[in-house]
Amino acid sequence: METTPSDEKKTIREPLLITPSLSKGGFRTLPFILANEAFERVATLGLSPNMILYLTREYGMETARAAKVIFIWTAANNFTPILGAFVADSYVGKYRMIGLGSILSFLGMVLLWLTAMFPQARPYCDQFSSICESPTAPQLLFLYFSLGLMSIGTGGIRSSSLVFGADQLNKGINPENAETLQSFFSWYYASVSFSALIAVTGIVYIQDNLGWKMGFGVPVMLMFISALSFYLASSLYIKLKARTSLFTGFAQVLVASFRNRHINLPSQATDEVYCLRKGSRLYMPSEKLRFLNKACVIKNPQQDLTSDGTASNPWSLCTVDQVEELKALIRVIPLFSTGIMISVALTQSSFTVIQAGTMDRHITPKFEIPAGSFSMFLMISLIAWIAFYDRIALPLASKMKGKPVRLGLKQRTGIGILCSCASMVALAIVEYIRREIAIQEGLSDEPQAMVHMSALWLLPYNVLSGLAEAFAGVGQIEFFYAELPKTMSSIGSNLFGLGAFVASLVASFITSAVDDVTKRGGESWVSSNVNKGHYDYYYWLLFGLSILNFMYFLACSKAYGPCRGDDEVQSQATRRGNHERIDEC
Repeated sequence: METTPSDEKKTIREPLLITPSLSKGGFRTLPFILANEAFERVATLGLSPNMILYLTREYGMETARAAKVIFIWTAANNFTPILGAFVADSYVGKYRMIGLGSILSFLGMVLLWLTAMFPQARPYCDQFSSICESPTAPQLLFLYFSLGLMSIGTGGIRSSSLVFGADQLNKGINPENAETLQSFFSWYYASVSFSALIAVTGIVYIQDNLGWKMGFGVPVMLMFISALSFYLASSLYIKLKARTSLFTGFAQVLVASFRNRHINLPSQATDEVYCLRKGSRLYMPSEKLRFLNKACVIKNPQQDLTSDGTASNPWSLCTVDQVEELKALIRVIPLFSTGIMISVALTQSSFTVIQAGTMDRHITPKFEIPAGSFSMFLMISLIAWIAFYDRIALPLASKMKGKPVRLGLKQRTGIGILCSCASMVALAIVEYIRREIAIQEGLSDEPQAMVHMSALWLLPYNVLSGLAEAFAGVGQIEFFYAELPKTMSSIGSNLFGLGAFVASLVASFITSAVDDVTKRGGESWVSSNVNKGHYDYYYWLLFGLSILNFMYFLACSKAYGPCRGDDEVQSQATRRGNHERIDEC
């Protein structure tokens, strides 16, 4: 039986009543929720690194076409959580959404595994002569359907897992509730990061050494464990009912402002002029984006309001809070868009897998790193920098200056963009050298032959990419959380995923455009023969676009003005009574 937020509040007011909601939830449910998310991440992320090799070698796809398929699949994985959050909040609830997502992800992985198990499910390819038949329409449809099911399932799980876990702890009767939730968030992100490391090492190693059947079969088993672990604790969960989504509120503001476009805004606002949310501290809307204020103007109190003071038709009259929430979202969009190009640079890992596959990956004479596992260095550098920045750099700098020192939210994003630019330079230089060595060794017509160059030269790209994500990625998430109203924290947590979704589409468009334009004059820059193509030119193009993005970021940053998050930290330091000033490094 599901409980509503109002049921929870009633239980708190009547603590002597023993109800199912009080006997449910708590820390005992978290291992099942974390296991569900962790196993799903290992299974899904373990399929991504080598997918370009599977599509090019087993389906005979051109490299550019395979990259576009992966870009679109990645985009879907980043966009479906946003749709999942909307459906969960508005209709089915978080519990049903996670359960449905687990089942669909499992089915999608089973179908993908079947493409490796049965030769009839994919085109015939001779691995020795590199001759492949073109895949038939049913074979492609089967492949895309499996990837689509996994994307929908991913959206169901990732859209609701974090918030559903918080629901189990946020019961309103714990005086240390905030600290408990913070601890859960830390464990959640720790489990996600560790899962990603396992995926790009263990799963990729199995695929490289034991083949696709075992390499796809292990994620199937992990996804089965993921779904099973979630349902094992079904009777213990707190299951809040679906409520009105913020997305619906945004739509209501837009519709109401359009319907009321002909009315004149009052010059002096009073409580009677604007529709207010009960208990809100906002009594009038801001002057920014003033045309949206028409959505909350009360024209006729007798017709527009019900007996309890709420809007009789929320599609004709909205509250001031709804209007200001939409304004806050619109205001952060320019700075949000500056993170798209960073994600575009990070999505080039599919091409680096091809490069690493032609380089010497041996660490010892008997052990070599799988080509798809090089992204682990990105994750390691990300985790290492976050730990160093938070535990060593900031305390040391503060101690040396004798006052708190920190980086501003926008400054961190700017540094991340510059690191992203540097990563493209490093990748372009390494590819230029690798290609020259391949030509000198007479390997122009052998794209899968190994050149005498260590794949460890790809480390600068991975380390710089990790720093870019640590600065800009984490910085943008904190920026959204600080700048948007607390009622929009769920949207703030999904904005970064939305940026990754757009970035995957942009990356696909750039790759398609480069392939179409450059192959007219001969060999495509992103040719399937990496030794005849010019991937270095392609990376220099991305570097140029990244520099333009940095200039765009500077303009957006100046137009936005000071960050509320930085101001809040500054005021907190002032209230300590020490008159300390926060230095923005």
